Amino acid sequence: MFDRTQPLGRPLLDQSVRDAYVRDSGPVCFADQKFSDHPSRADTALRSIRIGNGIRYRRYTAHSAVALGLTMMLAGCGSSGGPAQTSPSTRSLPGAAEPAKPGEPSVPPTGTVLALPGGSPEGIVADAKTGLVAVALRGPNRLALVDGASLTLRKVVPVPGSARHLNLVAPGGPVLVPGEDTDLLAEVSLPEGTVTSSVKVGRQPHDAIAADGSIFAADEFGSNVAVVRDAKLVRTLPGPVQPGGVAATEGRVGAVDVRGALVYVYDTSTLTSVGTAKAGAGPSHDITIAPGVVAVADTRGNAVLLVSLTGKPRLIATIPLPGVPYGLAVDDVRHRLYVTLTARNELVRFAIASNGGLRKIDTVPTVRAPYSVAVDTKTGRVFVAGITDAQLQAIDP
Repeated sequence: MFDRTQPLGRPLLDQSVRDAYVRDSGPVCFADQKFSDHPSRADTALRSIRIGNGIRYRRYTAHSAVALGLTMMLAGCGSSGGPAQTSPSTRSLPGAAEPAKPGEPSVPPTGTVLALPGGSPEGIVADAKTGLVAVALRGPNRLALVDGASLTLRKVVPVPGSARHLNLVAPGGPVLVPGEDTDLLAEVSLPEGTVTSSVKVGRQPHDAIAADGSIFAADEFGSNVAVVRDAKLVRTLPGPVQPGGVAATEGRVGAVDVRGALVYVYDTSTLTSVGTAKAGAGPSHDITIAPGVVAVADTRGNAVLLVSLTGKPRLIATIPLPGVPYGLAVDDVRHRLYVTLTARNELVRFAIASNGGLRKIDTVPTVRAPYSVAVDTKTGRVFVAGITDAQLQAIDP
């Protein structure tokens, strides 16, 4: 077991003292400074730096390690892509693109803002059937259940993991909660907020989507997509170096490889790979916007990409979008795509054509650091989570 040396969201490392974790008689692995760029990655870095499963480590400060005469071994240790990637070809890839860390908004956010009970809110999903908005909180790991109409906090419930993304299995729930720090994929009922199942998947599940009787979870540091049925892990699908977002449409699942800049596509029935599509300079997440078509946030490339998952997977359009796009949500009733611009504290609204084409409608100001967005398809109300100041913003259509 690893000890958390800093509260989540605070810098993990500095120039004077770094935590080193070593096997009882093995080399030192220092936590990579890059992990501290994101609260969840900083927390996960400690858990991820290991040599094989089941090996325990002792904790030392950098000064203690030097005093013991231990040699710092970077090969095989944590990097921005996770310690699972050790081949020369993967080590040469860039790290995962991350959202911006903006300053205070220059203009007040549109709509209504609710102060959440801390916890760096990021994952968010709105359920049209119950009218609830679920928001993932960290330190400790919880879900805040908010009444979407009145924007009041209904309850806060514990969950078995720190989630950066939430999705629904179906209208009315349950909510899928991928626990990055526990490797667990949990289901939480609505409106009760009860954990109804929890299954061990791969290393650091980042996102999960339900499709055709299965749940597909992107194991970010496991280099695969886990397949869960009836609360049991039934298959792992190899391919992505570091899978991030996942989306499903027309019998296929698209998993974004945030380091390889590809979308890996799988058949939901045969659980086999059907190909890949290029995905810009630094993609992070994807979402279905039309039958067979997903939108991808090219976070490093400052663009929204349209990728077809049908036939031979392929990139079909690139829409420039400066501002470090990151969070995605779709209203499939009103045919709208919402994209957060994390560098600008803004939300962009697009109209979606029947073939998946996009037309920009407008841009509205948001709370600070809008990493996640969700929409209630019954009312059209949009919700934005501001991670820095622990806020939930509601924007009427």
